Amino acid sequence: MPEMGTLFRSELMCRCQLYLPPEAAYNCVAELGELGLVQFVDVNPEVSSFQRQFVSEIKRCEEMERKLRFIETEVIRENLDVDQDEIEPMAPAPREMVELENSLTTVENNLTEVNTNYVALRKNHLELTEYKNMLKQAEIFLSETRFNFQDSDETTNPEENGVSDVKDEHASMKFNIVAGVIDRARQVAFEKMLWRVSKGNVFIKFSDIEEEMEDPKTGNTLYKSVFMIFFQGEELKTRVQKICEGFHAAVYPCSEHGKERRERMMGVNTRLEDLHTILTQTTDHRHRLLLAASRTLKSSYVKVRKMKAIYHILNQFSLRDSQRVLIGECWMPTADIPAIKSAITTGAQNAGSSVVPTIERVPTTEDHPTFNRVNKYTIGFQALIDSYGINSYREVNPSVYTIATFPFLFAVMFGDAGHGLIMLSFALWMIIAESSLEKKRDISEIFNIFFGGRYIIFLMSLFSIYTGLIYNDIFSKSLNIFGTNWSTNMTFAANESAPLKLGETLMLDPKNPNQYTGVPYPFGVDPAWQAATNKIGFLNTYKMKISLIFGVVHMSFGVILSLWNKVSNRRYHEIFLEFFPQIFFLLFLFGYLVVMIFIKWLMYGANYADPFSEHCAPNLLITFINMMLFKKADVDPKLEGCHTDGMNYEIYMYSGQGGLQKFLVIFAVLMVPIMLFGKPAHKIYKRKQEAARRGTMRDELLGGDAPPEEEEEGFGDIMINQGIHTIEYVLGSVSHTASYLRLWALSLAHAQLSEVLWIMVMRNAFSSTSYVGSIMIYLIFAAWAAMTISILVLMEGLSAFLHTLRLHWVEFQSKFYEGAGYAFLPFSFRTVLKEAAADDKEVMKSISSA
Repeated sequence: MPEMGTLFRSELMCRCQLYLPPEAAYNCVAELGELGLVQFVDVNPEVSSFQRQFVSEIKRCEEMERKLRFIETEVIRENLDVDQDEIEPMAPAPREMVELENSLTTVENNLTEVNTNYVALRKNHLELTEYKNMLKQAEIFLSETRFNFQDSDETTNPEENGVSDVKDEHASMKFNIVAGVIDRARQVAFEKMLWRVSKGNVFIKFSDIEEEMEDPKTGNTLYKSVFMIFFQGEELKTRVQKICEGFHAAVYPCSEHGKERRERMMGVNTRLEDLHTILTQTTDHRHRLLLAASRTLKSSYVKVRKMKAIYHILNQFSLRDSQRVLIGECWMPTADIPAIKSAITTGAQNAGSSVVPTIERVPTTEDHPTFNRVNKYTIGFQALIDSYGINSYREVNPSVYTIATFPFLFAVMFGDAGHGLIMLSFALWMIIAESSLEKKRDISEIFNIFFGGRYIIFLMSLFSIYTGLIYNDIFSKSLNIFGTNWSTNMTFAANESAPLKLGETLMLDPKNPNQYTGVPYPFGVDPAWQAATNKIGFLNTYKMKISLIFGVVHMSFGVILSLWNKVSNRRYHEIFLEFFPQIFFLLFLFGYLVVMIFIKWLMYGANYADPFSEHCAPNLLITFINMMLFKKADVDPKLEGCHTDGMNYEIYMYSGQGGLQKFLVIFAVLMVPIMLFGKPAHKIYKRKQEAARRGTMRDELLGGDAPPEEEEEGFGDIMINQGIHTIEYVLGSVSHTASYLRLWALSLAHAQLSEVLWIMVMRNAFSSTSYVGSIMIYLIFAAWAAMTISILVLMEGLSAFLHTLRLHWVEFQSKFYEGAGYAFLPFSFRTVLKEAAADDKEVMKSISSA
């Protein structure tokens, strides 16, 4: 039975050749696009894109896309909802392209014609509206000003017009009137220009148009004003008209006679009414066209893009054997070959071809793509691994182990059951409503990241609740679920003879039988430690030790996983020259440190008698340093109770410990030269064997006359490369072990921040005894809740997340993970449509902003 891909390793891949009949190639590729399990390889890389066989079809699809985008733009401007088809249409047959083209062309032409007519009608409506307002303002202005033109007689009587001091020769002088409409933004500059050109010989009057007007093309609101210019002389008239033209002012005829102005006003009103009716009918017709187009817009998009994607893939095929067969190459999972064969057979049957398409495997030495099967639960964890680097082909996939270790290490730093409940509620909301939120995930990039990692957040919250219960830490408070085993009296009674002392401390002493019964709390930390002043010292030693334990176990597991890679790749020599030296070096030094932690926990105790009391317990840090330096610790004569049976229990925990420690250090140090020289020596030995074998064959076949061999990598280069890896592992084992102390540091920081926030904020809500306190408790709780979510959950959660990510990328994966592969990118309509939809959103944003 062939080897299959699992969650622990990538899928087994193979390179194949597809032989498709030309009449069925389109349908076969369409079926493969729906299946999404084949990555095509271009067999014509030297051919230009413009010289491919199906360039004309792709251009036709792009033209249809342009038409669809034009229709979509018009639909959006009309504020119409685009119907979302519940069932995605299949790729249309090639013969349907002409029908789809004609349909889109008809819709585009109709919309273009309607838009052109609509813009022309709106422009005409705007001009008539401006003319109406100009006539209206002219009637008001000319009836109120001193320039009172007579309706029946063109001659002017100076006495009747209020110009009593003007000389008789000026009575026959006639004023010219230029009236029109101008943009309000240009009004001041327009007036200044007129004043300078005429040298103050014009009189101008402005009046704002209150009626709302829109630009015929863009639909933007226009703010305009009516102007009337009075002057004398034909030469000045020419200058005024040129200035109006330069400022894009619309000039309309304005009669001097009131009767004629009123007649024109009636004519303009009549034309506006008729034009309003025509505009209403045009708008309704345009709305009906867009409504009909919007119903098939999305399905047309899908059809066109599927056709374009198919022809793009077909351009990567080669037409051979007198144009009777299309040959293409592709990568595919070995386990899915039967499904792929079934898909192309179905495509050939749908096309009515009598020739059966075939698939043949092609042996190749190229690097295979990496394909890890994921679902909605594991895709987030796989994304964390892929962000560091894609798995090398058939390499151990660390994502399956990350599913357990990532949320656990996060929770060690973020251990608070209350904060975990907040995260759990958020994660459950995204999981329960994921079907509706899936459609809205692109509204924000940040929300898209959170939604994509909803199952990661879900597991992190569960583990945080668990570690929070272990720490007995819920919003910096503890729960007394099982009843404390400490007998300390924590009830305070204050009176005149014994006043309450707020500065009094409470120390918990495990060796005091009056305080501690000797029975541990059933689950987690005893709640009595919450009020103890020595709580931090107690939790510090506990969290620091478990951080080292988790770190050594995590790194050792990474080294063990490297064994799987070596066995799978049949590099058996590396098991003895690399794996065993690495695991011995790590376990004989830091694994022994973990063993000493457990021995100390088991042998020594605060309520134990000498020589196993807490005073006799050796300092593990000093013990480990003396072990590495081959230094014997000095015996403390003050600790006489620790010296029994010839053993100094404050230095050694068991007999023979000193000799064993020297052996472990020496053996671990001896592993370094094996790691340094083992692989280079084996490589040189194998190279000499291969050279001798090739030399013998060359002498037999060529008689000694052979071309020179290619220059191989020198021994110096091999040693430099191996030296870098050896130094990285040896020094990394030390630094990586210390790096896991961040679990202790961040856990302590998170607990202290939570406690400070409670003391500085929430505790103030209970200090007031008046009625105001009952109101303030709501306000203070709101402030405390806001800071808890923003600082302790979001900021601290992000910090713990990044530190956990670093522990996996650097400390864990560096032991076995190469990450030098490239992803398997199959041809899939789902991916094509998703990428196209993202591009459409960007285009629509630019259109809407414009």
